[in-house]
Amino acid sequence: MVHYELLFVIGLMLIAFFYSSVGHGGASGYLALMALFGFAPESIRYYALILNLVVSAIAFISYYRAGFFRSWKVVPFLITSIPAAYIGATFSINPMAYKIILGIMLLIAVTRMLLVGNGENNTTKDPPILLALGIGLILGLVSGIIGIGGGILLSPILILAKYARIKEASAASALFIFLNSASGLAGLMTSQFSFQPNIIYWILGVMVAGLVGSAIGSRTISELNLKRVLSVVLIAASIKLFFF
Repeated sequence: MVHYELLFVIGLMLIAFFYSSVGHGGASGYLALMALFGFAPESIRYYALILNLVVSAIAFISYYRAGFFRSWKVVPFLITSIPAAYIGATFSINPMAYKIILGIMLLIAVTRMLLVGNGENNTTKDPPILLALGIGLILGLVSGIIGIGGGILLSPILILAKYARIKEASAASALFIFLNSASGLAGLMTSQFSFQPNIIYWILGVMVAGLVGSAIGSRTISELNLKRVLSVVLIAASIKLFFF
């Protein structure tokens, strides 16, 4: 049992490390890992969102302190995504169809990202308000239903549409994930649930991994290498959504 728990925590830490390096919280990874370890389907969204909150907060602080946060890159999306995430989290439906759609969208996003030139965009544009509101609504709803923060979809949108540079997108996504995870968790709290006492060890583990990963991502990794890491994360997340 001890080895089982240790292996699980190591898995959480690896997920937190790689996801935090690109400004993400790791919810899609946590969901897949918990499914593999036999967690009850009705509990994994709670745990994934709690860990998401911790890691995305750490990632945001790292990218903010490194000077990559631009509020106008993310606020229009948050206006609609936050309430939508709360509503989505209250849905008690089978998320399989949504997971498949999300996986397809991720594959399309990463394919386009890999086909884009390796050079970083030197010029960006602000997202149109109405379009951002619509995208935020969809991402928030899907995030709440599945139990993720939504940043794993927001990042490629910001980059491919040239709304943000890669590290700016990471900073924006971290805040997006944190607030939507908090909203989704609030929606889930409308139903009764009891937490496992071991969650304190999970939180401590992802905190350490998130601190290291986000520090490396925000200050050490080049824009090109960060793009490669983000692509790998997106591919891994899509595979997990398809098969777990």
